[in-house]
Amino acid sequence: MNALNWFEIPVADMDRAQAFYEALLAKPLRREAMGPATLAVFPYEQERGVGGALILGGYAPQPSPQGSLVYLNLMGDLPLAEVIARAVAAGARIVLPRTELPDGIGVIAQLQDTEGNRIGLHAAA
Repeated sequence: MNALNWFEIPVADMDRAQAFYEALLAKPLRREAMGPATLAVFPYEQERGVGGALILGGYAPQPSPQGSLVYLNLMGDLPLAEVIARAVAAGARIVLPRTELPDGIGVIAQLQDTEGNRIGLHAAA
């Protein structure tokens, strides 16, 4: 069982945010309506994975260096340096550069996305 099962990243401009995250991850996000909100769902394994989405409506981005931080899993097939370069080209700002974690846990970085959200990236060692 996962302690986390769903996350939402609030956005002000869904087209801009979806284009950013699709460029970042080199994967499409699935757009769907959820009541008055619009979601762009990240790819995940529905049986065992943790799901999440961009969300437009309901609440707005609150750019802040404090608060919750979601780390996106690069799933071993995306080199962190390449993802960071794509993110910057798509409008991100680096908040924490590539950082090695101890004991072979992997590498991380933190970015500010096009909506002002702070997000983390994690890649296995």
